[in-house]
Amino acid sequence: MIRRLLCLVVALVPVLVCAAPAAAHNVSAGADLRIAQTIAGTELTVVVKGTTRVPGPLRIGVIAYQPVTGLPVELEVRSVEDGRAVTGVARAAARDPEYVELKVERTGPHELTLRAGNEVAVVPFRVLVERGSGAEFLIYGGFFLAGLLLVGGLLTGALARPGRAVLLGGGAAAGLTMAVMVIVFEPMLPAGPPDGAAPVVTAQAGGRPFVQARMETVPARPAAGEEFTLRVDLVDGSTGRPVDDLALHHEALAHVVVTSEDGRHFRHVHPLRTAPGRLEVRLRADRAGAYIAHAELEREDSGGQLLTGRFSVEGKGPEGPESGPESGSVSGVGARPRSQPAVPVAGRPATIELDASGSVRPWLGMSGHLIVRSQDGAFLGHVHEMGSGGPRLRFTFSFPRAGRYLAWAQYALGDRIVTVPFTVDVTAPEGTR
Repeated sequence: MIRRLLCLVVALVPVLVCAAPAAAHNVSAGADLRIAQTIAGTELTVVVKGTTRVPGPLRIGVIAYQPVTGLPVELEVRSVEDGRAVTGVARAAARDPEYVELKVERTGPHELTLRAGNEVAVVPFRVLVERGSGAEFLIYGGFFLAGLLLVGGLLTGALARPGRAVLLGGGAAAGLTMAVMVIVFEPMLPAGPPDGAAPVVTAQAGGRPFVQARMETVPARPAAGEEFTLRVDLVDGSTGRPVDDLALHHEALAHVVVTSEDGRHFRHVHPLRTAPGRLEVRLRADRAGAYIAHAELEREDSGGQLLTGRFSVEGKGPEGPESGPESGSVSGVGARPRSQPAVPVAGRPATIELDASGSVRPWLGMSGHLIVRSQDGAFLGHVHEMGSGGPRLRFTFSFPRAGRYLAWAQYALGDRIVTVPFTVDVTAPEGTR
């Protein structure tokens, strides 16, 4: 009898545990959410700390990657489901930012509104809380049942009823076996979705289509030295509706690289979501001429894509290279990057090394970024530091064709982002020249 019970438990436990729902894609309860924003003329990262209970506190802080002191950022967290909102003010800091606690009442979709200077961004996110699993119920229930039956068996045996004592002892063994089996198998099984996760939607064959984009400047003809807005409108080509399901990748909804045609102007920025399907970032160019904008983004269940637009800046503007504050970083700091081989070969990996001018801190989740553009602007590549550690940064990149490339290596120091511009001449493989 006891042996049959044990065999039944061994057979049923994996089935019961496997009945838990599968984990949702890209859902992580308890993890911090980091969102890069180019706002009020500076580069910030908003950190939303993971929460463990609801109702409960949601801690939000703002990290500065430019030399700003105590820039106030007004915060509002609003539940999309019931409209309830809470507000607070955080002050940006490069080191040890203050975290504001805002009480949230429920899990699920929320909107985080940021106000700094005279700019406003609205970032959608979800409040997620880990849900208790069925495995915990089986583990604690099994131990409780085993303990209860074991005590009952001992008392029954003391009353000279050995048949019942054996039966109760078998039940205790079955409960203990169930708990142990769940402990063994539970780490191998996927966790169920947390409270507040998006409902599971049947994926389209091949994923969602790529977005269609329209880039424009406001005003339409910006003048050199004056501020203007670069606007990116995203539309689903199959429905005509605004695309508002961008996935955070490398701590941003989108990465926008703006360069002048000659490469003397460079900006790597992170636009604000100002409306569903609309991204905007404020810029200033000190030189007239043609400009190229590349936007890297990723739609959920679709994949990454690169969008390109062009615009012109009118007027003369000052001569010479643009200064650090206007280009959004400190340029030309540190030793010139080195390439191995010295002259890269098209289609083959090359290693780019440079020595940082100070202690490097993570930015956009990485120690460093290398952005490469073909001279005509038709190609843009973006890779990350290889994680070598220390002050020496190493990148691996394969140039697609022979020719001259414009490149910018970027990393963050204690209070600012450093940009090192350089050029690379790439040769064609032997036999194709």
